[in-house]
Amino acid sequence: MGARNKNSKFAVAFTTIGFILILIAFVSPYWLVTDGRLVAPKFLNLGLWEVCFNNFQDVHRFYDTRFTGCMWVFEEEYYIIHDFLLPGFYVAVQFFFTLCFTLDLIAILVTLVFLKSPRDDDRYVFILLTNGATQLFAAFCGLIAVIIFGARGDGRDWMPNWQNNNMGWAFAFACIGVLFLIPAGVLFIVEARRERYKRLNEIGTREASAYTIDEHARKYRGSIHTDI
Repeated sequence: MGARNKNSKFAVAFTTIGFILILIAFVSPYWLVTDGRLVAPKFLNLGLWEVCFNNFQDVHRFYDTRFTGCMWVFEEEYYIIHDFLLPGFYVAVQFFFTLCFTLDLIAILVTLVFLKSPRDDDRYVFILLTNGATQLFAAFCGLIAVIIFGARGDGRDWMPNWQNNNMGWAFAFACIGVLFLIPAGVLFIVEARRERYKRLNEIGTREASAYTIDEHARKYRGSIHTDI
């Protein structure tokens, strides 16, 4: 059962590493960070679901509220700056990376099923194909998310002091994790095709063997009748 050759072992390894990196990126508030050069930066760091401010006030709004500390981006207290805090590109990143994470979680579950499935299981090829397709689709969604955030995340029209904001290590983890899903998905699909060809060859060999045995049996019966 499980990974029986180098191909499937690499596929499982890439799947595991990719999932760990994507999980860390999904929950970490360090996709965008200040570079530390400012004495009192208004913006500190941000992830998909949490943002940290330091005495931040939106100068484009007529209110005196200042935000300090780290909170969930959908916190009720942030309602008055939702149009600033949640621009369209950021919501798109949240959506696509959440979809990537969900599909990757499904792929991990399918991988566990694969590791426990015997090779002669009728669902074996289907499990491999499902796993590979799920991970490739997850990688596609993840690529969309990291490309959008990479292009717009540190733009001058979003967080304050944009020139001092850099992509954080969690964003790097997201990029690397998504890239790991691509070879994992491809290897599972390759393994599925190889397993399918192997089964077809085995079926062909059995049919040829059965045909040879039948021919020998007919010849033997024919020789007996001739002798009689």
